Amino acid sequence: MSARLARRRPLDIWPGFVDALAALLMVVIFVLLLFTLGQYFLTDELTGKQRALSALEGQVAELTEMLALEQSTSATLTQRLATLSDTLAATQAARSQLSDELAQTKTNLDESTEAVAALNNDLAALTELRDALQAEVAELAGALDTSRRETTVQAELTDEARAQVVLLNRQLQALRQQLTEVSSALDLAEQQNTDQAAEIADLGQRLNLALANQVQELKEYRSDFFGRLKAALGENPDLRVEGDRFVFQSELLFASGSAELEDQGKAQVRSLAAVLKEIEGQIPADIDWVLRVDGHTDVRPITTPAYPSNWELSTARALAIVRYLQRSGIDPRRLAATGFGQYHPLDPRENELAYARNRRIELKLTAR
Repeated sequence: MSARLARRRPLDIWPGFVDALAALLMVVIFVLLLFTLGQYFLTDELTGKQRALSALEGQVAELTEMLALEQSTSATLTQRLATLSDTLAATQAARSQLSDELAQTKTNLDESTEAVAALNNDLAALTELRDALQAEVAELAGALDTSRRETTVQAELTDEARAQVVLLNRQLQALRQQLTEVSSALDLAEQQNTDQAAEIADLGQRLNLALANQVQELKEYRSDFFGRLKAALGENPDLRVEGDRFVFQSELLFASGSAELEDQGKAQVRSLAAVLKEIEGQIPADIDWVLRVDGHTDVRPITTPAYPSNWELSTARALAIVRYLQRSGIDPRRLAATGFGQYHPLDPRENELAYARNRRIELKLTAR
């Protein structure tokens, strides 16, 4: 019965077709979704790359501007360097000219001084001659007056008396003429003396100005010298710069009561010599400079066979440093040693701290 019903019922494929179509539609939708997502991510990535490219283009533009600015700065610096080189050359030429003028000024000053001395001698001689002539004129005038009075008393003049009166008048006239000439010469000598004094004052002023310029220039080299010396010796509270002096505490160089340099002190002085050699070649030859080494002690007295007083100890310490600098290659003409004993303390108090501050070696780069 069932078999006959089955043979009678037609085959229905529509549901399967619908299922297949639905499945195909879902696949198509899924593919479209994947395509859409891919398109979205690709667009986003392209947008990011576009932004990155725009940023890179901006950076390239900034770098181009910076390069142009750097090129402009380089050109400006090159121009400034050329200007500074020209200025340096002009300054060196001016300094050389100033040195020549200073030497000429010194020569002129010496010559003017000698001329003034000669004029003073001539003036003194002329003054003495004028005084002598005035005395002789007064004597002759007195003699003439006496002769005239005698002539008046006498009733009649003799020929010899008349001749004597005439002779005395002529001598008096000649002496007065000579006195006038001497007075004129004396006035001329005084005028020349005044002119020479004014010229000497001007030369002295120019010389003082030139010396002041040299002192100022030496001050710049002194600052450079102290700066390099401080850097070479390192940071140490026992090394300090006070005004125009570089100060070592004596304990860095010498044992108590001794003027023999210890190993540490020799190392310090070698460093000093090295820095001085560097700066020595930079100081112009026309600046007559010297490194003065000053020794100082504290107020407590010393009495030993080698050092009867603090004078000898302070001087011996300064000499020890100068001799070691000379052995290290420093020109001895650029060195000087001075001992001040205890008479120039930095701290007038009487305690250990003050004693330590006052025991010192001072270096001063100064004009000779």
